Amino acid sequence: MELLPETYQRLRGQVAVVTGASRGIGRAIALAFAAEGAKVAVNYASSSAAADEAVAEIIAAGGEAVALAADVSKTDQVDALISKVMEKWGRIDILVNNAGITRDTLLLRMKLEDWQAVIDLNLTGVFLCTKAVSKIMLKQRSGRIINIASVAGQMGNPGQANYSAAKAGVIGFTKTVAKELASRAITVNAVAPGFITTDMTKDVKSDDILKYIPLGRYGEVDEVAGMVKFLAADAAAAYVTGQVFNVDGGMVMA
Repeated sequence: MELLPETYQRLRGQVAVVTGASRGIGRAIALAFAAEGAKVAVNYASSSAAADEAVAEIIAAGGEAVALAADVSKTDQVDALISKVMEKWGRIDILVNNAGITRDTLLLRMKLEDWQAVIDLNLTGVFLCTKAVSKIMLKQRSGRIINIASVAGQMGNPGQANYSAAKAGVIGFTKTVAKELASRAITVNAVAPGFITTDMTKDVKSDDILKYIPLGRYGEVDEVAGMVKFLAADAAAAYVTGQVFNVDGGMVMA
């Protein structure tokens, strides 16, 4: 990656926390933020080597980043994560709730633990991180919160009752919190990717899926990161809140 010239850095001096940022969409977002001049906390749960590689890439390009381990479904770990960011940089301007997992199977075969694990990380994790960061942003009277949802939360997907329910919850959560925090100039939006080329989707690619995508191809992580970067920038999206932006090649058209 390369940092943009300082004159063009839209996030210069800002601090961003990106959960689940060691790979895939989260990594692409972290690198995009760093290129725009942001200081980035690269959160990970277990992929320490991948997180360290992302941080090394940012630092090699002249940016600032740190890798921080935390299971964002756990209150104590979220609190520790946010405390470490504040100790290092003293503020948080952007939160991207990206961490997520899948435990796919049909409803009648789905075990309670498979349901709960997905809800805990994909939905409760968004709640915990947003609550922790909101306290800081309220004092700052500014902030950008961007939640990574999914088209599955809008249209459903067989075999993903847990994932679809969690992502639908993220969308409802986004709209509610956007209304609660708007008076302090904090915006809250969601990005709903479709089928993006990542480790999570590598086993579900097929021509049957492509026929439902008007653009006729899978998306790339940088295309999702581009939308998130737009929502994070003050000048571009200061008057945008409570919205869901699909990056899905036209799969869902409301």
